[in-house]
Amino acid sequence: MAKHLVQIIIMGTQVVVKAFTRALRQEIAASQAAAHKTGGGARGTQHVAANYKTGISLEEALQILNVERVDEVEAIERNYKHLMEVNDRSKGGSFYIQSKIVRAKERIDEELKTMKTPPPNSNSIQQNVSKKL
Repeated sequence: MAKHLVQIIIMGTQVVVKAFTRALRQEIAASQAAAHKTGGGARGTQHVAANYKTGISLEEALQILNVERVDEVEAIERNYKHLMEVNDRSKGGSFYIQSKIVRAKERIDEELKTMKTPPPNSNSIQQNVSKKL
């Protein structure tokens, strides 16, 4: 009886440990995928800061303005103006939707700004600090 009880406990423990390791691997893979998606490093930090500042992700902003990529500047401007005119309050539009459109445009503008400026290089920062000392 005791032998069977010990075997059951060992088998149960093995099942729990295998499930835990599988879940841990999945979580690590998801975390790495998320870090890769945001760019990681300095670009990732800028990306997250822009999301926090505007309150909207880049993907959501692109969906709102109905464009595929950030570099479609003409399409972004055209869609922005059209959506703002259609949702004008004097024409029965929604202020809430207009505010979402503005936030989407701001988020895309932030992304364009970060694309134009290179990320800070840790080596150049260290060199500047060394020169000052």
